[in-house]
Amino acid sequence: METASSKTETTSYPATSAGARRAGMTEEQWRAAIKFDGNDVGWVIMSIGMAIGAGIVFLPVQVGLMGLWVFLLSSVIGYPAMYLFQRLFINTLAESPECKDYPSVITGYLGKNWGILLGALYFVMLVIWMFVYSTAITNDSASYLQTFGVTDGLLSENPFYGLILICALVAISSRGEQLLFKLSSFMVMTKLLVVAALGLSMIGMWHLYNVGALPPAGRLIKEAIITLPFTLTSILFIQTLSPMVISYRSRNQNREVARHKALRAMNIAFGVLFCTVFFYAISFTLAMGHDEAVKAYEQNISALAIAAKFFPGGWVTVVSVMLNIFAVMTAFFGVYLGFREATQGIVMNILQRMIPVEKSMKNGYKTAL
Repeated sequence: METASSKTETTSYPATSAGARRAGMTEEQWRAAIKFDGNDVGWVIMSIGMAIGAGIVFLPVQVGLMGLWVFLLSSVIGYPAMYLFQRLFINTLAESPECKDYPSVITGYLGKNWGILLGALYFVMLVIWMFVYSTAITNDSASYLQTFGVTDGLLSENPFYGLILICALVAISSRGEQLLFKLSSFMVMTKLLVVAALGLSMIGMWHLYNVGALPPAGRLIKEAIITLPFTLTSILFIQTLSPMVISYRSRNQNREVARHKALRAMNIAFGVLFCTVFFYAISFTLAMGHDEAVKAYEQNISALAIAAKFFPGGWVTVVSVMLNIFAVMTAFFGVYLGFREATQGIVMNILQRMIPVEKSMKNGYKTAL
């Protein structure tokens, strides 16, 4: 007769994963904590939306100018470097004792003085991008309204038009992450599908002679280094990483859970971007070659205009307008999230210098921000 003790000995338990051990959880608790949900989907979409800007339509022309071999070497160096840098950035934020905003993270590691200095630099960077995207949204929307006959003149010449437009976008952005996720989902998926469709549409025009000869080592390395900044920024979305990690830390008391979810969202976004953008650039390069890329560069035409030569029709105008508007708006939403938390961090750093932390929290300064 089998005893209770023998049953206990033969019962198999799932091995505890490394993440569960670091988090101090059982495997069941760990799997429940890291379950992929709508919030994860939202941050993946926001990251992809931040990376795919309006300039993506000029990427094939730039790759064609430099040559396929140069782009491949630049990609071998640049993409892994960008991935490791963004991974390090997430780990640094996730492991911070206090993770409420970027300046507070730096303060936790290096002190208040470095916190406000680096926080201010981070703030200035985001302010510049806020102005860039605000100007782009104002000018582009006014131009499209005039082009399609909605208005007689350019509304961008009226300062109140830009002010009202940006105030409306800020009001939408301030309503919270979930609203931004819902608004961005359609726009980001549209951008991603357009880029993927453009790459697929060129497969029928591929020619192996467009690969070109391998250039001399010295020239190859030199041009790869020149191309490197361009390659790095083609799938860069570091602007959304700080608000993403802070959001995960606020939702999860366990740092390891927040770190795991942030890294997973980054990995998915990076993987989708790499596969889509890399294939898109390679596909156009194999289809048009160096000479056509030079001609396109001189005429300042984009990948959409190049595709229109092979697939005539009025779809190019519609797609280009839609891609441009969606790219600028999703990028604005992503930058605004970082701008908001950077501003909050700097204000709190200054307040804590003048008022004790306990008193400032008691008086509700943090809530007011």
